Amino acid sequence: MSNIKITCVIVDDEPMALNLVESYVQKTPFLELKKKCSSAIEAMEFIKEEPVDLLFLDIQMPDLTGIEFSRLLPQETRVIFTTAFDQYALEGFKVEALDYLLKPFDYAEFLAAANKANTWFSMVKGKQSNVVSKEKDFLFVKSEYKQIRIKLADVLYFEGLKDYIKIWIKDNPKPILTLMSLKSLEEELPETQFMRVHRSFIVSLKNIDVIERSQIIINKQRITVSEQYKPKFLEFVNNNSL
Repeated sequence: MSNIKITCVIVDDEPMALNLVESYVQKTPFLELKKKCSSAIEAMEFIKEEPVDLLFLDIQMPDLTGIEFSRLLPQETRVIFTTAFDQYALEGFKVEALDYLLKPFDYAEFLAAANKANTWFSMVKGKQSNVVSKEKDFLFVKSEYKQIRIKLADVLYFEGLKDYIKIWIKDNPKPILTLMSLKSLEEELPETQFMRVHRSFIVSLKNIDVIERSQIIINKQRITVSEQYKPKFLEFVNNNSL
């Protein structure tokens, strides 16, 4: 398992059940208890101020049931239901609960459910960390038997030519030529900074000067946005338009 910490809240209107689950959480290294709550209303108020990863949530509670409460949670907050009534299992899975513990449950059953959560959050947080790691500000590219450090902020666009790429840089009349495919380069570039707009072009989004119909103008160079890439590019334009 990974070394991530999963923050959690226990919600149950029975004090004995709260204390039991608390003891299970405390002996599980990857769980970090933030609060015990005796009602969904209390938990809702806490989560507004301090979001958590996971809820151990009883279903049958006064005022607001666990099922009702789970539908109000942010998408990133996951639930493991704890209940004495097995008829709620189907409803629990309909709201995408990670697991469903039927009372009375022992630590082995609790740990199996917690491990499911650990696996899920390891995948999600792993993807997030990969995205963050791609927010780099430079690349080394091989050109003419040298490794050249290229500052991504200075790149205007990349132009693909069969097995080669031309890298067009600000204030540089000649491109840097490197042996690489545009597809493999695309996988290395930060998505927030660069976008592929044509089979042969990846452009720097922040260096676009003008958008004219289906063409981008960067440093007086016109680049056509092809039909395949137009929906994603138009979404970017719409999200950044007044």
